This record gives sequence, structure tokens and C-alpha cells, in this order.
Amino acid sequence: MDLTRRVAAEVVGSAFLLAAVVGSGIMGERLSGGNVGLALLANTLATGAALVALILTFGPISGAHFNPAVTLADASQRGLPWGEVPAYVAAQVGGAFVGVAIADLMFEEPIFSLSRHIRQGPAQLLSEFVATFGLLMVIWGCSRLRSAAVPFAVGAYITAAYWFTASTSFANPAVTLARCVTDTFAGIRPADVPGFILAQLIGASAATTLFRWLIPTLPQVAPEVITAHLAHVGTEEKPA
Repeated sequence: MDLTRRVAAEVVGSAFLLAAVVGSGIMGERLSGGNVGLALLANTLATGAALVALILTFGPISGAHFNPAVTLADASQRGLPWGEVPAYVAAQVGGAFVGVAIADLMFEEPIFSLSRHIRQGPAQLLSEFVATFGLLMVIWGCSRLRSAAVPFAVGAYITAAYWFTASTSFANPAVTLARCVTDTFAGIRPADVPGFILAQLIGASAATTLFRWLIPTLPQVAPEVITAHLAHVGTEEKPA
């Protein structure tokens, strides 16, 4: 698949992911009658379900990364050429902002407004490290042993991580950037974004390093490692 089509898939997939995250947050908050737990549950279920559907849809085209941390991890294991990383990341970030704008417009919110939702402190940063480490752990581990399960494993993990992490598991730099421009349930204050992104990148790197040790042959299967999540690359084995 040529790069243009893969980048377009990353734009559209990232846009729908953010539309699901932000839109379900607004809907959940409006319908929950002030019950934050119920609003979060609605936000969680919609996001997890959307992830499964989007990975199944776009996996065969672009690999359905929708996440710069995943793209960088894939490139580090030679699953994606480094020269294509900037296009992927730009598509993910741009698509994420489009998705936020669409969600806000659907619910008659300002198209972009800086979030005032404070998410700061060591516990939040640790949560983002754990959330992103776990996401890459699930991707690398499941794809090596049962690649067909990756979309469902990723959706299930994010659904769970919404609840066991204090940050509600952003686990994605593009998502984090885009959510700072929506002053709604899913938002994050711009001042808190750099710390989140740093923790996410460290978490992704740590998980990738661990699984490179746990599965020493990882580069040999990198082109097919994330079949439903990073499946756009060929299946020819590469030397370790």
C-alpha cells in the first residue's frame, strides 16, 4: 500500500478515535445527571469499542497506529521505515485535532477551546507511564503469539486502563495534544500536556525494550508483529 493511502487512513482513523473519545465524554456527562463514575463508564465503553472497530478497519491499510508512540516503537523494531515516521505522526496529530473539532461541533460546543481540566502531579505521570507501557506490552506480546487478537486485546486493555490508572489512560501523544483544545469531560489542561507525553514515550520505550529482550527474534517478525495494528508492512523476515 502506498504511503499516501496509509497516511490518509491514519488521518481518518485518528479523527474517528478522537471523535469517539470526546463525543462520548460529552454525551456521558450530559446524560449521567452529575454522576462522574457513570459518565466515565460511558466514555470508557465507547472508546474501547471504537478502538476495536477502527483497528479492524484500518489495520490492513496503514497498520492502524493512531498513536505516535506506537509508530516510533514500530520504527525502532524496523517494522516501519524511519523516513515514513514524520508523515505518520503528522497524520495522527492532524486527524486527532479534526476529530476533536467534529465532536465539539456535533454537541454544539466551541470548535476549539483550551481545557481547564487539571491533570498534574507524580501520580498522573506514573499513570501515563503505566498506561502506555501496558499498551505496548499488549501490542508486542499479543502480536507475537496471537496476532488476530490484537484489536480486541488493545480495546480491552484501554477499557480496563481507563479505570485502573489515575489519569484515565491517555497513552497516546496525539490524543493528549488534541484533548487539550476541548474544554469538556475528556480535556486536559495544556500545561499538563508535556509531562503526559514524556511519560508516554518513556513507557512505550520501556515496554519495547523489555519485549525485545523477552522475544529476542522480535525484529525478525517486526513486519508482521502487529498484524491488525501495524499490518501494512510486508511479511518477509529480516535478519536479527
